[in-house]
Amino acid sequence: MPPDSTPDDELDFDQSLQAVEQSLQMLKARYSQVQLDQQRQQQLQQRQRDLKQARPNPALQRDLKQIQQQLDDLELALESRLFSWSGLREVFWQAVKFGGLGVMLGWLLKSVAG
Repeated sequence: MPPDSTPDDELDFDQSLQAVEQSLQMLKARYSQVQLDQQRQQQLQQRQRDLKQARPNPALQRDLKQIQQQLDDLELALESRLFSWSGLREVFWQAVKFGGLGVMLGWLLKSVAG
C-alpha cells in the first residue's frame, strides 16, 4: 500500500473497480443478445423472401404476417438495446458534474486574473 493512501481510498477503488467490471459484463451480455437478434433478423428476412417467391395461399400469408411481426419486434428490441435511458442518465450526471467543475474553475480563474 502506498504511504499516502488510506483504507477508505482502497475501498472506494475496489468498489469502483467492481462497478466497472459489472458494467462490462452487462455490456458483453447486451452485445451478445444484439448479435443473436441480428442473426435471427437475417434468418427471418431470408424466410420472408423465400415465402414471397412461393405461390400465394392463405397459410403462406399467415406465415408472412407472423414473420413480419417477429421482424418488427426484433427491430424494436435492437433499437431499445442500443438506446437506453440508464445510459443517458449516466451521461447527464457526468455532464452536470464536469460542467459544474468547469464553471467553478472558470470563476476561480476569473477572480484570480481580474
